[in-house]
Amino acid sequence: MSWFNFFETKIEKKHQFGRGINANLSPKEEDFFNKSYEAFERKEILDAYEYFFKSLENFTNGVSNQNVTTKKEDEKLHFEIFQGSAKITGYITNEHLYAESILTKKSGASVALKRYILERNYQFTYVNYFSNSEFLKLKLSHDNSTMSPQKVFFPLRELALNADFDKEYAKCEFSDTLIEDITHLSPLDEEELKIKYAFLKKWIDEVTEKIATFPPNDNAGMQAFSFLYLYFKIDYLLTPKYEIYHKMSRKIQEYSSDENSTIEAKNEELKEYLDVLKEMGFEEFKSNFYDAKYTFNPSDRTSNEEISIFISDSLSKIRWYKNNRYHQIIPTLYNYIAFHILYNYGLHPVTKALIHTLVEIQNPSFFAALGYPILYNEKTNNFAKKVIISKIEDIIEPFEERFKLLEPFGDKLNYTTLNEFSNSFYLQLQDLNFEEI
Repeated sequence: MSWFNFFETKIEKKHQFGRGINANLSPKEEDFFNKSYEAFERKEILDAYEYFFKSLENFTNGVSNQNVTTKKEDEKLHFEIFQGSAKITGYITNEHLYAESILTKKSGASVALKRYILERNYQFTYVNYFSNSEFLKLKLSHDNSTMSPQKVFFPLRELALNADFDKEYAKCEFSDTLIEDITHLSPLDEEELKIKYAFLKKWIDEVTEKIATFPPNDNAGMQAFSFLYLYFKIDYLLTPKYEIYHKMSRKIQEYSSDENSTIEAKNEELKEYLDVLKEMGFEEFKSNFYDAKYTFNPSDRTSNEEISIFISDSLSKIRWYKNNRYHQIIPTLYNYIAFHILYNYGLHPVTKALIHTLVEIQNPSFFAALGYPILYNEKTNNFAKKVIISKIEDIIEPFEERFKLLEPFGDKLNYTTLNEFSNSFYLQLQDLNFEEI
């Protein structure tokens, strides 16, 4: 597989969902990559980079998002790349590439922040922090003598992803820090934020009420699934930034990594921050969102085999709960599987688009509130079957020429109930075949 799989395919979405790119790449993306490779081989360095940057450009409704811009001047190619809160600026000559992203002003950086960025330098492969007379910056310097598109992709990706992460982290953990160079960020629509705020409160209430129905003994596992499901759901559907994102991420990470704590104690930690979110006022909630451009996906691609194993294990757990008559947790588990995959794995664009479609079906009231067509009527238990079949075809068909064994499966799904539908959808995801014949 090529590194193109870090990017998204055509998903018609009006809003940002999850942490990856929510846009379409140029239909000539692969052609631009190949031309870049050929130009590098001919030592036509500036032309090679121009083709490379064109392969990174993404579009909304056919219009460029200007997530990557270039300008050739004399014997230099100047460029800008946007990744969330980070703006990367740089230049390229025939001999080398230089790029940097501003974190904050040097004069305003606390000792704790300076210590943090020094420690971060030991974690990077290609980039490092430095300071000039005014700013603390993350930089990349690369020799062009043996360059190729692959060789430049990963260093620029490391710079962009970590510049974005550290700006958000600094704002969250070092409250006196004023992060710089963020004029490219735009506020989200107030009405959209009010919808998201209302659903956040609604979801917390629903999970709390559901947990109250669990049997009083031996319910720690069901509580864990319920809390983690809600964390993953908030992350993907609401996509908060800054403090909410970092505190939720830390809770999830601590839950997974703390082997010395009991599951009951871990559940209490998860519940504790949900209680904070429950009491959060709208103005504070609103301050954790912005609209931005993205160029790189944060996760390396996970093999379809690994995803298939996770689905098998999860469906096995569902069967266990069914056999032991813990029916309250079943709908939550069917939702949990999708959100867990979206949060934890780097997905092939086909897989991600398909799972997003399943999430739309499983969460009809939320998507309806945002102006999307209803794919499943919760009151009548009716599916928009023709629309679902068409959406699945639209996702898969562009890739059928490359992956000959990849076929639309909308007509093979079980439309009896939402649980049966979800079960059949996961089974079809396991059968996706990305072998290039």
